[in-house]
Amino acid sequence: MRIKKNIFILIAALSFLGCGPYSFTGATDVPETFQVNFFQNNAPLIEPGIDFLFRNTLQDLLQNQTNSTLVTSGAVAIFDGEIVEYRISPTTATANNRAAQNRLTIGVNVRYTHTENEEKSFEQRFSFFFDYEGDALLTGSRRDTAIETIYERITQDIFQAAFADW
Repeated sequence: MRIKKNIFILIAALSFLGCGPYSFTGATDVPETFQVNFFQNNAPLIEPGIDFLFRNTLQDLLQNQTNSTLVTSGAVAIFDGEIVEYRISPTTATANNRAAQNRLTIGVNVRYTHTENEEKSFEQRFSFFFDYEGDALLTGSRRDTAIETIYERITQDIFQAAFADW
């Protein structure tokens, strides 16, 4: 009976080892350290504070979805860039030529530098949008929800581009 128990434990241990590391985020090559530099707001329409919010959102996502350490300099993975678009535009109109629905679009140009493997480095533009009622103002909690929704999607796309081999 003891031999069967030992064989079972050995098989179970080998099964777990054979699977190797797996991440539900799709990340396959996450460096030990990362840094997120300031993203200057260069959009034609300036919305105060969205640059700091973007940096914090990207840092939080990387800290929550990786075991990497956030550093202020000398990182293996370095993210920097600028916010290049903050635009509100009508998407549909009513019979009275009024906006039935508006769209907030935010675009971010990202430079990702992998200091140990230059082939993984890239520069790419990421953008996403949030639609809201045409007669509503984009202020207060509606504005906050819109920006959070957009940044959640953009930072996930950046994460996938940097760390996932999809």
